[in-house]
Amino acid sequence: MAKSSGRLVSLDIFRGLTLAFMIIVNTPGSWQYVYSPLEHSKWNGCTPTDLVYPFFLFIVGMSTYYSLKKYGNEINGSSILRIFRRTVTIFAVGLFLAIFPYFSRDYSTLRIMGVLQRIALAYFFGALICLAVRREYLWIVIAVLLLLYWGILAFFGGAAPYSLQGNFVLKADLAILGKNHLYRGFGIPFEPEGLLSTIPAIGTVVIGYFIGGMLAKSSAGGKNLIKLLLFGLSAVGLGYLWNMIFPINKPLWTSSYVLYTAGIAMIVFAVIYLITEVLKFQVWGTFFIVFGTNAIFAYFLSGVWTRLMLIIKIHSGSKTINLYDWLYSRFCVPIAGNLNGSLLFAVLQMLLIWGMVLILYRKKVFIRL
Repeated sequence: MAKSSGRLVSLDIFRGLTLAFMIIVNTPGSWQYVYSPLEHSKWNGCTPTDLVYPFFLFIVGMSTYYSLKKYGNEINGSSILRIFRRTVTIFAVGLFLAIFPYFSRDYSTLRIMGVLQRIALAYFFGALICLAVRREYLWIVIAVLLLLYWGILAFFGGAAPYSLQGNFVLKADLAILGKNHLYRGFGIPFEPEGLLSTIPAIGTVVIGYFIGGMLAKSSAGGKNLIKLLLFGLSAVGLGYLWNMIFPINKPLWTSSYVLYTAGIAMIVFAVIYLITEVLKFQVWGTFFIVFGTNAIFAYFLSGVWTRLMLIIKIHSGSKTINLYDWLYSRFCVPIAGNLNGSLLFAVLQMLLIWGMVLILYRKKVFIRL
Protein backbone atom coordinates (compact mmCIF):
# COMPACT_ATOMS: atom_id res chain seq x y z
CA MET A 1 0.00 0.00 0.00
CA ALA A 2 1.45 3.35 -1.01
CA LYS A 3 2.41 5.55 1.86
CA SER A 4 3.94 8.94 2.50
CA SER A 5 5.91 9.47 5.67
CA GLY A 6 4.47 6.17 6.93
CA ARG A 7 0.89 7.17 6.11
CA LEU A 8 -1.63 6.48 3.36
CA VAL A 9 -0.97 8.84 0.42
CA SER A 10 -4.70 9.20 -0.30
CA LEU A 11 -5.28 10.19 3.33
CA ASP A 12 -2.58 12.89 3.14
CA ILE A 13 -4.15 14.21 -0.06
CA PHE A 14 -7.63 14.22 1.49
CA ARG A 15 -6.30 16.03 4.55
CA GLY A 16 -4.46 18.59 2.44
CA LEU A 17 -7.47 19.20 0.19
CA THR A 18 -9.68 19.74 3.22
CA LEU A 19 -7.19 22.14 4.80
CA ALA A 20 -6.77 24.16 1.59
CA PHE A 21 -10.53 24.62 1.37
CA MET A 22 -10.69 25.44 5.08
CA ILE A 23 -8.24 28.32 4.66
CA ILE A 24 -10.14 29.63 1.64
CA VAL A 25 -13.51 29.72 3.43
CA ASN A 26 -11.96 31.21 6.59
CA THR A 27 -10.21 34.16 4.93
CA PRO A 28 -12.33 35.92 2.30
CA GLY A 29 -11.25 39.44 1.41
CA SER A 30 -14.57 40.71 2.72
CA TRP A 31 -17.34 38.85 4.52
CA GLN A 32 -19.79 41.05 2.61
CA TYR A 33 -18.72 39.48 -0.67
CA VAL A 34 -18.68 35.69 -0.45
CA TYR A 35 -20.10 33.13 -2.88
CA SER A 36 -22.94 31.23 -1.18
CA PRO A 37 -21.24 27.78 -1.34
CA LEU A 38 -18.36 29.33 0.62
CA GLU A 39 -20.67 30.41 3.44
CA HIS A 40 -22.00 28.34 6.33
CA SER A 41 -25.71 27.62 6.55
CA LYS A 42 -27.44 30.19 8.71
CA TRP A 43 -28.79 27.40 10.93
CA ASN A 44 -30.27 24.20 9.48
CA GLY A 45 -28.85 22.79 6.26
CA CYS A 46 -25.43 21.94 4.85
CA THR A 47 -23.35 23.88 2.33
CA PRO A 48 -19.97 22.73 0.95
CA THR A 49 -18.36 24.90 3.64
CA ASP A 50 -20.24 22.97 6.33
CA LEU A 51 -18.43 19.83 5.17
CA VAL A 52 -14.94 21.09 6.01
CA TYR A 53 -14.96 20.65 9.78
CA PRO A 54 -16.58 17.18 9.89
CA PHE A 55 -14.23 16.09 7.08
CA PHE A 56 -11.32 17.10 9.29
CA LEU A 57 -12.67 15.16 12.28
CA PHE A 58 -13.32 12.15 10.05
CA ILE A 59 -9.69 12.40 8.90
CA VAL A 60 -8.57 12.66 12.54
CA GLY A 61 -10.32 9.34 13.17
CA MET A 62 -8.70 7.66 10.16
CA SER A 63 -5.28 9.01 11.11
CA THR A 64 -5.72 7.81 14.68
CA TYR A 65 -5.93 4.20 13.53
CA TYR A 66 -2.62 4.46 11.69
CA SER A 67 -0.85 6.54 14.35
CA LEU A 68 -1.76 4.11 17.12
CA LYS A 69 -0.78 0.96 15.20
CA LYS A 70 2.67 1.17 16.77
CA TYR A 71 0.96 0.66 20.15
CA GLY A 72 -1.02 -2.31 18.89
CA ASN A 73 -4.23 -0.24 18.71
CA GLU A 74 -4.88 -1.10 22.34
CA ILE A 75 -4.89 0.69 25.66
CA ASN A 76 -1.50 0.64 27.36
CA GLY A 77 0.80 3.13 29.05
CA SER A 78 2.40 4.27 25.80
CA SER A 79 -0.86 4.76 23.89
CA ILE A 80 -2.49 6.64 26.78
CA LEU A 81 0.53 8.93 27.06
CA ARG A 82 0.46 9.57 23.30
CA ILE A 83 -3.24 10.40 23.32
CA PHE A 84 -2.99 12.63 26.39
CA ARG A 85 0.04 14.54 25.06
CA ARG A 86 -1.55 15.15 21.69
CA THR A 87 -4.84 16.24 23.26
CA VAL A 88 -3.17 18.79 25.54
CA THR A 89 -0.97 20.12 22.73
CA ILE A 90 -3.81 20.62 20.25
CA PHE A 91 -6.06 22.20 22.90
CA ALA A 92 -3.24 24.54 23.95
CA VAL A 93 -2.60 25.60 20.35
CA GLY A 94 -6.30 26.38 19.99
CA LEU A 95 -6.26 28.52 23.13
CA PHE A 96 -3.12 30.29 21.92
CA LEU A 97 -4.90 31.26 18.68
CA ALA A 98 -7.88 32.52 20.70
CA ILE A 99 -5.57 34.78 22.72
CA PHE A 100 -2.96 35.83 20.13
CA PRO A 101 -1.80 38.59 19.89
CA TYR A 102 -3.65 40.14 22.85
CA PHE A 103 -1.88 38.41 25.72
CA SER A 104 -2.70 41.19 28.20
CA ARG A 105 -6.41 40.91 27.45
CA ASP A 106 -9.29 40.46 29.90
CA TYR A 107 -9.36 36.68 30.35
CA SER A 108 -12.79 36.79 31.98
CA THR A 109 -14.24 37.07 28.47
CA LEU A 110 -11.93 34.59 26.72
CA ARG A 111 -13.70 32.14 24.43
CA ILE A 112 -12.57 28.77 25.78
CA MET A 113 -13.74 26.42 23.04
CA GLY A 114 -12.94 26.59 19.35
CA VAL A 115 -12.06 24.50 16.30
CA LEU A 116 -8.83 22.98 17.63
CA GLN A 117 -10.19 22.64 21.16
CA ARG A 118 -13.07 20.50 19.89
CA ILE A 119 -10.70 18.46 17.73
CA ALA A 120 -8.59 17.82 20.84
CA LEU A 121 -11.54 16.64 22.96
CA ALA A 122 -13.15 14.60 20.19
CA TYR A 123 -9.79 12.97 19.48
CA PHE A 124 -9.20 12.22 23.18
CA PHE A 125 -12.49 10.50 23.88
CA GLY A 126 -12.76 9.01 20.39
CA ALA A 127 -9.30 7.45 20.58
CA LEU A 128 -9.93 5.96 24.03
CA ILE A 129 -13.25 4.49 22.89
CA CYS A 130 -11.70 3.02 19.75
CA LEU A 131 -8.89 1.38 21.71
CA ALA A 132 -11.25 0.04 24.37
CA VAL A 133 -13.86 -1.42 22.01
CA ARG A 134 -13.23 -4.02 19.33
CA ARG A 135 -13.45 -2.43 15.89
CA GLU A 136 -16.34 -4.63 14.72
CA TYR A 137 -18.46 -3.31 17.60
CA LEU A 138 -17.72 0.38 17.05
CA TRP A 139 -20.92 0.80 15.05
CA ILE A 140 -22.82 0.12 18.30
CA VAL A 141 -20.86 2.88 20.03
CA ILE A 142 -21.63 5.25 17.15
CA ALA A 143 -25.34 4.42 17.35
CA VAL A 144 -25.39 4.95 21.13
CA LEU A 145 -23.61 8.32 20.90
CA LEU A 146 -25.90 9.63 18.18
CA LEU A 147 -29.13 8.34 19.71
CA LEU A 148 -28.14 9.54 23.18
CA TYR A 149 -27.42 13.04 21.88
CA TRP A 150 -30.73 13.11 20.01
CA GLY A 151 -32.56 12.06 23.16
CA ILE A 152 -30.85 14.72 25.29
CA LEU A 153 -31.74 17.51 22.86
CA ALA A 154 -35.28 16.26 22.27
CA PHE A 155 -36.23 15.76 25.93
CA PHE A 156 -34.33 18.53 27.67
CA GLY A 157 -34.73 21.29 25.11
CA GLY A 158 -37.52 23.83 25.03
CA ALA A 159 -40.65 23.96 22.90
CA ALA A 160 -38.35 24.35 19.88
CA PRO A 161 -35.49 22.02 20.93
CA TYR A 162 -33.46 22.51 17.75
CA SER A 163 -33.71 26.29 17.57
CA LEU A 164 -30.94 28.75 18.42
CA GLN A 165 -32.48 29.86 21.71
CA GLY A 166 -34.37 26.69 22.67
CA ASN A 167 -31.68 24.02 22.36
CA PHE A 168 -30.22 22.25 25.39
CA VAL A 169 -26.66 22.67 24.07
CA LEU A 170 -26.95 26.38 24.85
CA LYS A 171 -28.23 25.69 28.37
CA ALA A 172 -25.44 23.20 29.10
CA ASP A 173 -22.65 25.44 27.85
CA LEU A 174 -24.05 28.43 29.73
CA ALA A 175 -24.07 26.38 32.93
CA ILE A 176 -20.58 24.89 32.47
CA LEU A 177 -18.60 27.56 30.61
CA GLY A 178 -20.57 30.73 31.40
CA LYS A 179 -21.91 33.19 28.84
CA ASN A 180 -18.73 35.31 28.89
CA HIS A 181 -16.73 32.42 27.46
CA LEU A 182 -19.04 31.57 24.55
CA TYR A 183 -18.97 32.54 20.88
CA ARG A 184 -21.13 35.58 20.03
CA GLY A 185 -21.35 35.36 16.27
CA PHE A 186 -25.00 34.23 16.35
CA GLY A 187 -26.21 37.40 18.07
CA ILE A 188 -26.45 35.70 21.45
CA PRO A 189 -23.84 33.80 23.50
CA PHE A 190 -23.88 30.37 21.81
CA GLU A 191 -20.94 28.01 21.36
CA PRO A 192 -20.99 26.04 18.06
CA GLU A 193 -17.96 24.11 19.34
CA GLY A 194 -19.51 23.53 22.73
CA LEU A 195 -18.99 20.74 25.25
CA LEU A 196 -22.29 18.88 24.94
CA SER A 197 -22.25 18.99 21.14
CA THR A 198 -18.80 17.40 21.23
CA ILE A 199 -20.56 14.09 22.01
CA PRO A 200 -21.72 13.54 18.40
CA ALA A 201 -18.41 14.98 17.14
CA ILE A 202 -16.75 12.05 18.91
CA GLY A 203 -18.98 9.89 16.73
CA THR A 204 -17.45 11.48 13.63
CA VAL A 205 -13.97 10.53 14.88
CA VAL A 206 -15.06 6.97 15.65
CA ILE A 207 -16.52 6.58 12.15
CA GLY A 208 -13.21 7.72 10.69
CA TYR A 209 -11.29 5.26 12.87
CA PHE A 210 -13.55 2.41 11.75
CA ILE A 211 -12.92 3.26 8.09
CA GLY A 212 -9.17 3.57 8.69
CA GLY A 213 -9.14 0.11 10.24
CA MET A 214 -11.16 -1.32 7.36
CA LEU A 215 -8.66 -0.03 4.80
CA ALA A 216 -5.66 -1.24 6.81
CA LYS A 217 -6.98 -4.80 6.99
CA SER A 218 -6.51 -5.44 3.27
CA SER A 219 -4.48 -4.20 0.32
CA ALA A 220 -5.75 -1.37 -1.85
CA GLY A 221 -8.27 -2.59 -4.38
CA GLY A 222 -11.80 -2.56 -5.70
CA LYS A 223 -13.20 -4.34 -2.65
CA ASN A 224 -12.26 -1.47 -0.33
CA LEU A 225 -13.55 1.02 -2.87
CA ILE A 226 -16.95 -0.67 -3.05
CA LYS A 227 -17.17 -0.79 0.76
CA LEU A 228 -16.33 2.92 0.98
CA LEU A 229 -19.02 3.81 -1.53
CA LEU A 230 -21.66 1.56 0.05
CA PHE A 231 -20.96 2.82 3.57
CA GLY A 232 -20.87 6.41 2.29
CA LEU A 233 -24.14 6.21 0.38
CA SER A 234 -25.84 4.44 3.30
CA ALA A 235 -24.69 7.09 5.79
CA VAL A 236 -25.81 9.92 3.51
CA GLY A 237 -29.21 8.26 3.09
CA LEU A 238 -29.66 7.66 6.82
CA GLY A 239 -28.60 11.21 7.63
CA TYR A 240 -31.01 12.62 5.07
CA LEU A 241 -33.90 10.54 6.43
CA TRP A 242 -33.09 11.47 10.03
CA ASN A 243 -33.05 15.10 8.94
CA MET A 244 -36.83 14.93 8.64
CA ILE A 245 -37.18 14.81 12.44
CA PHE A 246 -33.69 15.85 13.63
CA PRO A 247 -32.47 18.60 11.29
CA ILE A 248 -29.03 18.54 9.72
CA ASN A 249 -27.39 21.36 11.66
CA LYS A 250 -23.69 22.17 12.00
CA PRO A 251 -23.85 24.56 15.02
CA LEU A 252 -25.65 21.84 17.02
CA TRP A 253 -23.61 19.09 15.31
CA THR A 254 -26.78 17.03 15.12
CA SER A 255 -26.70 13.26 14.70
CA SER A 256 -28.19 13.55 11.21
CA TYR A 257 -25.37 15.97 10.36
CA VAL A 258 -22.80 13.43 11.59
CA LEU A 259 -24.11 10.66 9.34
CA TYR A 260 -24.73 12.91 6.33
CA THR A 261 -21.28 14.55 6.38
CA ALA A 262 -19.41 11.34 7.25
CA GLY A 263 -21.13 9.67 4.30
CA ILE A 264 -20.03 12.43 1.94
CA ALA A 265 -16.52 12.23 3.41
CA MET A 266 -16.40 8.51 2.57
CA ILE A 267 -17.56 9.15 -0.99
CA VAL A 268 -15.05 11.95 -1.57
CA PHE A 269 -12.28 9.86 -0.05
CA ALA A 270 -13.35 6.90 -2.21
CA VAL A 271 -12.69 8.97 -5.34
CA ILE A 272 -9.25 10.01 -4.03
CA TYR A 273 -8.55 6.42 -2.97
CA LEU A 274 -9.47 5.12 -6.43
CA ILE A 275 -7.15 7.52 -8.23
CA THR A 276 -4.28 7.34 -5.75
CA GLU A 277 -4.21 3.81 -4.34
CA VAL A 278 -6.06 1.66 -6.89
CA LEU A 279 -4.95 3.33 -10.14
CA LYS A 280 -1.62 4.35 -8.57
CA PHE A 281 -1.78 7.87 -10.05
CA GLN A 282 -0.39 9.93 -7.17
CA VAL A 283 1.42 12.86 -8.76
CA TRP A 284 -1.85 14.80 -9.16
CA GLY A 285 -2.09 15.17 -5.37
CA THR A 286 1.41 16.53 -4.72
CA PHE A 287 0.09 20.03 -4.01
CA PHE A 288 -2.26 18.70 -1.34
CA ILE A 289 0.30 16.31 0.16
CA VAL A 290 2.40 19.36 1.09
CA PHE A 291 -0.52 20.58 3.20
CA GLY A 292 -1.57 17.13 4.36
CA THR A 293 1.75 16.23 5.98
CA ASN A 294 1.77 19.37 8.15
CA ALA A 295 -1.96 20.10 8.40
CA ILE A 296 -2.42 21.40 11.93
CA PHE A 297 0.78 23.44 11.72
CA ALA A 298 -0.48 24.96 8.45
CA TYR A 299 -3.79 25.80 10.16
CA PHE A 300 -1.83 27.39 13.00
CA LEU A 301 0.23 29.47 10.56
CA SER A 302 -2.93 30.61 8.80
CA GLY A 303 -4.49 31.72 12.08
CA VAL A 304 -1.40 33.61 13.20
CA TRP A 305 -0.91 35.30 9.82
CA THR A 306 -4.57 36.37 9.63
CA ARG A 307 -4.39 37.92 13.09
CA LEU A 308 -1.15 39.71 12.24
CA MET A 309 -2.72 41.20 9.10
CA LEU A 310 -5.56 42.55 11.23
CA ILE A 311 -3.24 44.41 13.64
CA ILE A 312 -0.66 45.74 11.14
CA LYS A 313 -1.75 49.27 10.22
CA ILE A 314 -1.09 50.99 6.90
CA HIS A 315 -1.69 54.65 6.00
CA SER A 316 -3.98 54.87 2.97
CA GLY A 317 -4.70 58.47 2.02
CA SER A 318 -6.29 60.19 4.99
CA LYS A 319 -7.21 56.87 6.62
CA THR A 320 -5.35 54.14 8.44
CA ILE A 321 -6.48 50.60 7.66
CA ASN A 322 -5.18 47.18 8.56
CA LEU A 323 -3.06 45.11 6.19
CA TYR A 324 -5.89 42.63 5.62
CA ASP A 325 -8.26 45.31 4.27
CA TRP A 326 -5.44 47.07 2.41
CA LEU A 327 -4.45 43.96 0.45
CA TYR A 328 -8.06 43.26 -0.42
CA SER A 329 -9.11 46.78 -1.40
CA ARG A 330 -5.86 47.94 -3.03
CA PHE A 331 -4.78 44.75 -4.76
CA CYS A 332 -7.58 42.22 -5.16
CA VAL A 333 -10.57 44.47 -5.87
CA PRO A 334 -8.88 46.41 -8.72
CA ILE A 335 -7.97 43.10 -10.37
CA ALA A 336 -11.17 41.09 -9.93
CA GLY A 337 -13.88 43.28 -8.39
CA ASN A 338 -15.53 42.93 -5.01
CA LEU A 339 -16.87 39.35 -5.17
CA ASN A 340 -14.15 37.67 -7.22
CA GLY A 341 -11.57 39.85 -5.49
CA SER A 342 -12.73 38.48 -2.15
CA LEU A 343 -12.24 34.94 -3.47
CA LEU A 344 -8.87 35.89 -4.99
CA PHE A 345 -7.73 37.20 -1.62
CA ALA A 346 -8.69 33.90 0.06
CA VAL A 347 -6.90 31.81 -2.58
CA LEU A 348 -3.78 33.95 -2.24
CA GLN A 349 -3.77 33.45 1.53
CA MET A 350 -4.03 29.71 1.00
CA LEU A 351 -1.13 29.77 -1.51
CA LEU A 352 0.97 31.86 0.87
CA ILE A 353 0.55 29.35 3.69
CA TRP A 354 1.20 26.52 1.23
CA GLY A 355 4.48 28.18 0.25
CA MET A 356 5.55 28.37 3.89
CA VAL A 357 4.70 24.71 4.49
CA LEU A 358 6.44 23.72 1.24
CA ILE A 359 9.75 24.80 2.78
CA LEU A 360 9.21 22.34 5.63
CA TYR A 361 8.09 19.62 3.22
CA ARG A 362 11.24 19.93 1.10
CA LYS A 363 13.38 19.77 4.21
CA LYS A 364 11.38 16.69 5.33
CA VAL A 365 10.30 18.46 8.49
CA PHE A 366 6.93 17.13 9.65
CA ILE A 367 5.62 18.75 12.82
CA ARG A 368 3.69 16.20 14.87
CA LEU A 369 1.41 17.52 17.56
